[in-house]
Amino acid sequence: MGEQLALGLPPREDYSAESFVDGEANASARWALAGWRAWPGRVLVLYGPPGTGKTHLTHMWARESGGLVLSGRDLANALEGLPDAKPVAIEDADRFADRAALFHLMNRAQRETIPALLLTAREAPARWQTDIPDLQSRLKAVSTAELQEPDDALLARLLKKLFKDRQSPLVEGLIDYLLPRMERSVEGARRLVDELDREALARRTTINRGVARRVLDEQGAVGED
Repeated sequence: MGEQLALGLPPREDYSAESFVDGEANASARWALAGWRAWPGRVLVLYGPPGTGKTHLTHMWARESGGLVLSGRDLANALEGLPDAKPVAIEDADRFADRAALFHLMNRAQRETIPALLLTAREAPARWQTDIPDLQSRLKAVSTAELQEPDDALLARLLKKLFKDRQSPLVEGLIDYLLPRMERSVEGARRLVDELDREALARRTTINRGVARRVLDEQGAVGED
């Protein structure tokens, strides 16, 4: 049989629990989210570098809790229309959420009007910028769960998922070839798979070691020869 070519398909957004890639880097965060009914003050901040799974975990949590998911950009406009007695998740709360609206929402959670409030961020809440002293104090005291960059085992499973999402066939040994040479981050893995897919599509070939070597050279990757 001939080799299957790269298809150039966009990645599918799959936020199911089955598609989430578990590992030590996200184990404590998953444990914290599972215990959402017992969060102190009914608020948790989930933070970590880009691409480490915050959005995926947020949507998993929202399905389990029956909650709503909002972008931090939309919080101020949506605040008054948020229903009582329903969990809420605000994504990118550190960068985009209006601080007055955020403080109001945290107060609603403290008064038990909202049963649980999940905030996602890139940085720990104590480092968020605000000119509201009471909000700053609240952020320094809030419960947190951190997502970390992955180890080799998690990176390998992530690469397999990324290739599967794009329906890109895997050449035997390719992931073992990539691991010691690629950027050691989830975001780096996503960029790498995207560039591998585009390079293979342009050359009308499968994603093999030759394609991987060219892409890694263009990225300036440092690793084994």
